[in-house]
Amino acid sequence: MSADAEALGIGVETDLPYEEAVIRAKEALKEHGFGVLTEIDVRETMREKLGAEFKKYVIIGACNPQLAHQALLGDDDVGLLLPCNAIVYEKEGGSVVRALNPLKAMEFFASPQVQEAGRKAYEGIKRALDAIAPTA
Repeated sequence: MSADAEALGIGVETDLPYEEAVIRAKEALKEHGFGVLTEIDVRETMREKLGAEFKKYVIIGACNPQLAHQALLGDDDVGLLLPCNAIVYEKEGGSVVRALNPLKAMEFFASPQVQEAGRKAYEGIKRALDAIAPTA
């Protein structure tokens, strides 16, 4: 993973099997104020659309409505970064769960409202990730 990718996302590695990691990631996001709006099964999509095999990988679109509202009041273009995406993928010995780093994403916007929403979103996502499982 490049340094840019590392800065763009925050995450944890866990010894949880993939299926359990997906369930736990969605539960943890919900417990910390983020509703799950979308779920894309990348493996199945690659199989259906391209006939290609891919590892177990899901993209979860999560949103905290209050923070999204606050950010959108600060700048209409924040919608380009909503919802916050999280990913879960299978890795030997367990799974990886990562999410977009809202602090990094909101650097594009000068609005104090956007910056504050990004800070609060980061705190909630970080707590959710930390709650998934101890790092492996």
